[in-house]
Amino acid sequence: MRKTDHLGGITAFVTTAQCGSFTAAAERLGLTKSAVAKSVGRLEARLGLQLFQRSTRRLSLTPDGERYLQSSQNAIEILEQAEAELMSHTAKPSGRLRVDLPAAFGRQRIMPHLLAVIRQYPELEMTITFSERFIDPIEEGIDLVVRIGELTDSSGLIARRLTTQKLVICAAPEYLAQYGELHEPEELSQHRCVVGVRRNQPKFWILRNARGEVSRYTPPATYEFADGDAMLAGVLAGCGLSQLPLWLVGKYLASGELKEVLTGHSGGEMPVSALWPKSRQLLPKIRFVVDTLIKAAEDGQLD
Repeated sequence: MRKTDHLGGITAFVTTAQCGSFTAAAERLGLTKSAVAKSVGRLEARLGLQLFQRSTRRLSLTPDGERYLQSSQNAIEILEQAEAELMSHTAKPSGRLRVDLPAAFGRQRIMPHLLAVIRQYPELEMTITFSERFIDPIEEGIDLVVRIGELTDSSGLIARRLTTQKLVICAAPEYLAQYGELHEPEELSQHRCVVGVRRNQPKFWILRNARGEVSRYTPPATYEFADGDAMLAGVLAGCGLSQLPLWLVGKYLASGELKEVLTGHSGGEMPVSALWPKSRQLLPKIRFVVDTLIKAAEDGQLD
C-alpha cells in the first residue's frame, strides 16, 4: 500500500473522530460516506487495532483509538506548521493582526514602521492598542506584543530582542536651581522623583557605577505617571527628576531644556523585545512584521 494511502486513512480517521460520524466526515472531506468508512477500515486492518466502537446509534473511540487520535493530531499539526513555514516566506501578509505596544515608544518608534507595512499591504488589517502592563497575549487574543524591560515569564511565547534603550536621569534646570544639584545616588532620597506606574511591577531605576557594576535603586515615587510621554511632560514642567530613555529626551538635553544628572552613575539599559504566542509563530503576517521591526532595529531606527 502506498504511503499516500496511509495518510489518507489517517486524515479520514481524524476527521471522523472530530465530526463524530462517517456521514459528517464525508461532507467535510468531500467524499462519500462509504469511501471514508473504507479508508478508516483499511487503516484499522493495517494497524491490527480497532479504533472505533461501532453501533447502530453512535460511533465512539476505543482506548486505542483515543491514543492514536492524539498522536495523529500531533503529526498533522507538525505537517501544517511545516507547510505554513514554507508559505510564510512567499505569502503576502493578510488578515487581521492584533498588536499591543508601549505608549511612548510604540507611537514614536514602532508606529511609523507599522504604518509603512499597512500602506504596502492593503490586505493586512491591524488592530493596534497601547498599554504598559505585561499582558498575556494568549489570554487576550493579541498576535504580537512589544515590551520594554526584562521578561519575567515568557512561557508559551516566542521572544525576540529588538534593541536596548539607554537610560539617563535628568531634570529641568529650573528644578535643579530650586532643589540643588546631585552628586551621589544617595541624594535621590531627598528629591522629588517622577516614576512610571505599572500594576504589580516594582518601581526602580538602573544605576551603573564607574566600574560598570549595575544596581537597582527605588526612588521616591513623588509623582507616578502611566507612560513615558506623561513622565517627560512632568520633568519638562520642573516637577522632579526622572530616569528616561535617551531616544525620548535626547533633543531636550541638546537644547538645554533638560539636564542630565548623576552622569557617573548613568549607562543603565533596558531591553526592548517582540513577543508572540508559539502557536502563531509561523503566520506570515507575524513573521513579516517582526522581520520589519528587526530590520529597523538593525538600521538604528528604534534607538
